[in-house]
Amino acid sequence: MIGFSSAFAQKLDAMLDYREACGFKRDKHLRNLLRFDTFCRENYPDVSMLDYETVHRWIESETARGYGILGKSTSIRQFGKYLNAVGEKAYILPEKFSYQDKRKAPHILTDAELTALFAAVDRLPPDDAEPYTAEIAPVLFRLIYTCGLRPNEGREILHENVNHNTGEVLITHTKSNRERIVVMSDDMLDMCRRYDLRRSIFCEDNPYYFPSHNGGAITSSWQYKMLNTAWFSVACSPQNPAPRPIRVYALRHRFASACLNRWLDNGDNIMSLLPYLRAFMGHGDISETAYYVHLLPERLVKSAGIDWAKLNALLPEVDA
Repeated sequence: MIGFSSAFAQKLDAMLDYREACGFKRDKHLRNLLRFDTFCRENYPDVSMLDYETVHRWIESETARGYGILGKSTSIRQFGKYLNAVGEKAYILPEKFSYQDKRKAPHILTDAELTALFAAVDRLPPDDAEPYTAEIAPVLFRLIYTCGLRPNEGREILHENVNHNTGEVLITHTKSNRERIVVMSDDMLDMCRRYDLRRSIFCEDNPYYFPSHNGGAITSSWQYKMLNTAWFSVACSPQNPAPRPIRVYALRHRFASACLNRWLDNGDNIMSLLPYLRAFMGHGDISETAYYVHLLPERLVKSAGIDWAKLNALLPEVDA
C-alpha cells in the first residue's frame, strides 16, 4: 500500500483513520492527500504545520498543471479542519476559494425525455457482453429512477436484500458505508416480481440482483453504454444530430427534482421535508439534498415553501 512520507504523514494517516471510523470511505480524499504529501516532501520537507503558504503553493501548482481543483481544495480544507478539531493550529482554506471549479448543473430529464428514454430501454437488443440485457436493463434503470439510487447502488444490489413481499430493498454498497432501506412503489414491485421469476431461469447462483454473465454484478461501463444507447436513439434529431451523452446519475437527479416539484405543487414546506428526502437518498449531509432545490424551474424560486436564507446557509460545501 502506498503511504504518506512527508512531515505531515502521521497527521494525514490519523485524519483518514478518523474519517473511516466515522463511516466514510478512506479513499474519499486519499488520492488528493497523497498528491499534497508528495508536494510537501519535495518542496517543504521540514514544514509540519499546515500554513497559508504551503496550502496555496500546492493549490497553485496543481492549477498550473491543469488539474481540476474543486476536489483538492475540499480535501485540504478538511485536513485543516481536522487538525483544528484535535487542537492543532492549522490554516483552513476558505470555502469560497477563488480557484474552485464551478459545479456543473446536471441534466434534468423532462417528462417527455424520461418517457421516451424508458421506451427505448425496453427495446434494447441483447448486448454482446450481456445476453440478458433485455431482461435486466428495463428493471435496473427504472429501479434506480423510482428509488433515487446512485448508479452503483442499483447495479450492486444483492438478491437476498430484495424483499418481494414488502417491496423493501436494503442498500449496502453506499457512498458513505451507511446502509439504508428504500421501499419500491407498487408498480415497481410488480415489475420486480415478474423480473425475479425470469431471473430464476437465466441466473440461479449469482448473488447479485442484476447479474453479469461473468458471475459478478453488471459493470458500470455496461450500465453507461446501455443507457446512452437508448438515449441516443431518442435524443438524435436533425436539429441535434450529435446529442451529448447522459450519466446514469441523471435518473437519480430526476427523482430528486420530481419529489421537490410534487411537494411544491402540493403546497408543502420544502424545508421541513428535505430531511426525509435526504434519508431516502442516502445523503451524508443535508447540503447534498438542498442542492437540488437550486435546479428547480425559475417559476418556482419564489415559492413560500422555500426559505432561501436558510437554504443557502446549507450549501457552502458538500463533503460526505
